Amino acid sequence: MELKAFNIAFAGLKQGKHEFKFELDNTFFENYGYDDFNAASVIVDVVLDKRSTLMDLSLNGSGTVNVNCDLTNEPFDMPVDSQMDIVIKFGDRFNDENEDLLILPHGEYEFNVAQYLYESVVLSIPFKKVHPGIEDGTLDSDILDRLEELKPRETIDKEDTSTDPRWDALKNLKTDNN
Repeated sequence: MELKAFNIAFAGLKQGKHEFKFELDNTFFENYGYDDFNAASVIVDVVLDKRSTLMDLSLNGSGTVNVNCDLTNEPFDMPVDSQMDIVIKFGDRFNDENEDLLILPHGEYEFNVAQYLYESVVLSIPFKKVHPGIEDGTLDSDILDRLEELKPRETIDKEDTSTDPRWDALKNLKTDNN
């Protein structure tokens, strides 16, 4: 996939806010070697606020990604809501080591936002992906049935509160101040 489509040429832009829209699909994420999505349909609105000495970049993404549930392996569409803000300054050399700050060399006229689009979406996905049908009880799955069968049963008799007499002497050691 050609990443030049994600270049923003800022040199000819007037000061003020400028809006861009990028549509991300599964091939975009596969370009980074990220294959956790079965399918992706995310639209990221980018607002570039150009000022005299710096620029503010705001990324707001929304859409869905199709992922497999971590419990049942059932595919489902997970909503995506991502947000990232970056300050762009000018300096002697390129530096993107700070996640909130991008330094471009003096004389640059464009920069590529693909990496930031990728990070904003991928980092918005929760670590544990659970099918919504599990939470509301509507998902009927053989795996869920099997997990329920294997769930440990509580066998402690709550009426039996007596303790092992061998430990009673040790408990007294904690409370004796002799």
